[in-house]
Amino acid sequence: MKRFIALLSTVLLAVGLHAAPIEDRSATANGVQLHYLQAGAGDETPVVLLHGYTQTSRMWRPLMAQLSDRRVVIAPDLRGAGGSAKPDGVYDKKSLAQDVHALVASLGYRKVKIVGHDIGLMVAYAYAAQYPAEVESIVLMDAFLPGVGDWKNVWLLRDLWHFHFHGDTALQLVQGRERIYFEHFWNDFAADRTRSLSEADRQFYTAAYAQPGGMKAGFGYFKAFEQDAADFAGFARVKLQQPMLVLAGEKASGTFLIEQAKLVDTQVEGVVIPGAGHWLMEEAPGQTIPRLVEFLNRR
Repeated sequence: MKRFIALLSTVLLAVGLHAAPIEDRSATANGVQLHYLQAGAGDETPVVLLHGYTQTSRMWRPLMAQLSDRRVVIAPDLRGAGGSAKPDGVYDKKSLAQDVHALVASLGYRKVKIVGHDIGLMVAYAYAAQYPAEVESIVLMDAFLPGVGDWKNVWLLRDLWHFHFHGDTALQLVQGRERIYFEHFWNDFAADRTRSLSEADRQFYTAAYAQPGGMKAGFGYFKAFEQDAADFAGFARVKLQQPMLVLAGEKASGTFLIEQAKLVDTQVEGVVIPGAGHWLMEEAPGQTIPRLVEFLNRR
């Protein structure tokens, strides 16, 4: 664990100015030890950033650098990922959202703006659906909402095998070959694999998930989809009222996630990023980050 945390590094603002320091922290929330990044200060509503599968809170560092001038920004490693605990048990997104809510509450914040990519968007939606009075706005980034609309007819399900790839045999097959497995996601879900995750990121995330219990926990995110679908179908009976921004890659989710979002929220602003695949922060930072900053800076 110490070796993994030591790999974390601070980045500079895109404009060349030094960002507010990004600190590594740890807390026990909802009975789970969570590692999280925190930066910034100010009176504006805190922002919570939730990563997706094959990644950790590290993915948000460039965005944290541009949000932390006027508020606190928090980016946890979800239960089972990065520096957070990897307990046996279920990894349904409702429970992961409860982890994040307990963390936010322990830090003394009641209202937040919440952003999620991939698995993280499912956790972000589950957070907003369970605690609607405590969410000021929400961003969903390129994936889908299990149980909402025609959710099984989605681009990301074209390779359905990996959502059923879990259990002892799967764990034995990927042990020591975690990078080979992850390359499928990083390359095949990108519009152009040469513009996907950097080599440094690939090494970092491979090491993070290769920790004891890491791959089993990651498989657990997929194993829980049936429960997530049931939970989300229930949540969707009451539409959210918060402003919601949906960002999707033209070569990935496209308009599918935007149409799903309209089934669960009354104030949806959808943006398709031209030429981008699934990895919006890495493939199209020049289009993605300004959109996020503008939306999150709205009062």
